[in-house]
Amino acid sequence: MKGRDIISILDLSRKELLNIFKLASEIEDAPNVYRDELRGHVLALLFFEPSTRTMYSFQTAMARLGGYSLVFSDTSKTSIAKGETLGDTIRMFDGYADAIVIRHKIEGAAKYAADIAEAPVINAGDGTHHHPTQAIIDLYTIWKYRRRLEGLNIGVLGDLKYGRASTSFIYGVSLFKPNKLFLISPTELRLKEEVKSDLDKFGLDYIETTDLEGVIKDLDILYVTRIQKERFPDPAEYERVKGSYVVNMDLLRSARETLMVMHPLPRVDEISTDVDSSRYAYYFKQAKCGVPIRMAILKLIIKG
Repeated sequence: MKGRDIISILDLSRKELLNIFKLASEIEDAPNVYRDELRGHVLALLFFEPSTRTMYSFQTAMARLGGYSLVFSDTSKTSIAKGETLGDTIRMFDGYADAIVIRHKIEGAAKYAADIAEAPVINAGDGTHHHPTQAIIDLYTIWKYRRRLEGLNIGVLGDLKYGRASTSFIYGVSLFKPNKLFLISPTELRLKEEVKSDLDKFGLDYIETTDLEGVIKDLDILYVTRIQKERFPDPAEYERVKGSYVVNMDLLRSARETLMVMHPLPRVDEISTDVDSSRYAYYFKQAKCGVPIRMAILKLIIKG
């Protein structure tokens, strides 16, 4: 994987994902073995959109590998404010860093950066399009705690139209042939037709529904996503669908005891805090997996 761009989860094969999982697990077991792995290397973090978990987990991952991060997150204090183009900004950081992580509100920005830069580029989210490293974390969480990804009943809940985390997760689980995929959302936020077309090509068995209560008993995994106000072109559309679903302990009474409730975070009100201390809650464990997974990815693309 040395020198590879990661723009979409589909840029990686099932075998490559399993190799990342195994390395991340080794890092979790013996972090000190890898503490100087990227000493002398530099990572550029170019965040044109707000971020907490993604930006700081990449920064933490690079630090724990012994490397250094250049953090770009306030365009008002850079030459972007003077009118510098995205292309020129990428060219500048390409000269400073061994790898580039970019988040941008425009779909295709990461692919554009990869076309310009000689250093490998990792997509940390481009508009409503892709968020591949989040999906890798999500898959690793299931692999770590369930010891398998194949043959599961997986529900994806919330904003399936604008949510890049949900889209990337759906593409990711498609590589591991789930038993059945339940796409649970308001009608207005159903999965994009082009993504459903891809799922049809993959031969995936999926069901679209608005009825969370009707399918909760069948699920092994419930992947919850926030309905993202900032993604809606029409504020009235957001007002119609906000608060459509709330996962709480009343709902989970009919769930399987082994159900994993996941969420890429941040949450607003779509998972009640009464779930946090239950056996179903995996979203904070999921967030913790972000550092070892991103350590594994950085090690593999920068050093091999």
